[in-house]
Amino acid sequence: MKFNFEKLSKSYRKKKLLVVGDVILDAYVWGIVDRMSPEAPVPIVQSGEHGQQPGGAANVALNLTNLGAKVSLVGLVGDDDEGVSLANALSNDANINTHLLVDQGRPTTIKTRVIANGHHVVRIDREHLDPIRTEIVDQLKEILGPLVQRSDGIILQDYNKGLFTKEIIYWTIAKGKEYTVPVYVDPKHKNFSCYKNVRMIKPNLSEFRSYVGKDMELPKSGFKLKNELKTDILLVTKGAKGISIFHDHKYESIETKARAVHDVSGAGDTVLGTFALNDVCGLSPKDSTILANLAAGRVCEEVGIFPINQDSFKEILYHHYSSSDK
Repeated sequence: MKFNFEKLSKSYRKKKLLVVGDVILDAYVWGIVDRMSPEAPVPIVQSGEHGQQPGGAANVALNLTNLGAKVSLVGLVGDDDEGVSLANALSNDANINTHLLVDQGRPTTIKTRVIANGHHVVRIDREHLDPIRTEIVDQLKEILGPLVQRSDGIILQDYNKGLFTKEIIYWTIAKGKEYTVPVYVDPKHKNFSCYKNVRMIKPNLSEFRSYVGKDMELPKSGFKLKNELKTDILLVTKGAKGISIFHDHKYESIETKARAVHDVSGAGDTVLGTFALNDVCGLSPKDSTILANLAAGRVCEEVGIFPINQDSFKEILYHHYSSSDK
């Protein structure tokens, strides 16, 4: 099947999505390595260029707005320079309506990746994982209530950084049901069992196995989990092996479409956002998965967090389908 990019793009521009989740500031240090440290068996990185960009739930939002959708983003930052940097970066996108609560008791989550000679050398994380305080929960509910009513879909991106308490998860899913707004989830193991009765849930293979058991194999374990969570659609992302999809009593495996994999950072965000956007536009679960898989393959060709955009999405669609016709 060929996809009409212009038709897709027109549909995307009509949609409004609510993204709720752990926002992250992704920082990068690029350098070169030409010798080992005499102090320990580790490389010495000669630091060069530095960079920062929005990650986590903020990256999901950028994937969506780059494709033409309008987004309300709700997340949490600390009272620090990194939180300001994250807010400033997001303010450049006119299609994102940003609601970043400031928590005085925690720092903004930041992941610093050191990349030398084109290779990922080390990642340094600064984060606070304790659950959010009651007053933050109340503020979130106050913000989310009106936004749910105005949204075509709700995306929950859980990186286990403390934002998603059980109360927030249950409340948000219930609000989605109340206003008939589908909910799409990228879970972490800690809250896995809380995400019931959603439109789609998307663990990666490691998260999936940590919940169902390492000895449980697809597809039997997939159907078991889908039934347990009472979800319409279960996606299991498998890295280079593609995506498994469980829907309508069917199991299908979509092969990966990456031409070259340089960095998988942010690919899960792209799958989550692209699937949700196509699903709310009325595409079938399989077609939504195919498009999400293509988009994720394209972002993996870049080093660092690279949200899909209209040009890169159009290019990968053309490349794949023109190649398959030869």
